[in-house]
Amino acid sequence: MRRVERALISLTDKSGCEDFAGALATMGIEILSTGGTAQKLRGSGIQVTDVSDFTGFPEMLDGRVKTLHPLVHGGILNQRDNAEHQRQCSEQGIKPIDILAVNLYAFAKTVAIPGCTLVDAIENIDIGGPTLLRAAAKNFHDVTVIIDPSDYAQVLAELRTHGNTTLVTRFRLARKVFELTSAYDTAIAQWLQAVDPATDSYFSGADDHA
Repeated sequence: MRRVERALISLTDKSGCEDFAGALATMGIEILSTGGTAQKLRGSGIQVTDVSDFTGFPEMLDGRVKTLHPLVHGGILNQRDNAEHQRQCSEQGIKPIDILAVNLYAFAKTVAIPGCTLVDAIENIDIGGPTLLRAAAKNFHDVTVIIDPSDYAQVLAELRTHGNTTLVTRFRLARKVFELTSAYDTAIAQWLQAVDPATDSYFSGADDHA
């Protein structure tokens, strides 16, 4: 069983993240992170590599673009037993990302706030998070993807025992991801269905041909 080298942790729900990341670090696993998660982990004395340093590309557009990069997605999506994938990764300097712990922007909580505007709702539609999660879940044969802090304990137990998680665990966690992203997109679509461009102030004076 191939040992885990690297984990990307970027969370809105940070409960338990310091203990989880700290345990990974003690196993010699490199921690990649972003924004507030990276700051929180560093505050606990955990060594963290910013994703922007990992990719050599800065976070930009108010954080809308930070993990959408070939070095990140190539690191997640490459098949470890595919010789051609590994040749291309070596050629492009792509390093494996073996664990992904990510939560999504709280869209449902945002739109439940009285007076939530379309602008507020749109800014809380997560793009990078679902993309990361779907990539990792698709490649569950090689990547462990975590969306729920309650799964940290089992992941750590398996890492300590085997140096990696079991395929069955990775499949179970991947299935949870697709259940989440399906519900997430459904919630967005349903909320937007209730927006009436004829009455919503967002569209006032808008030039449809601009």
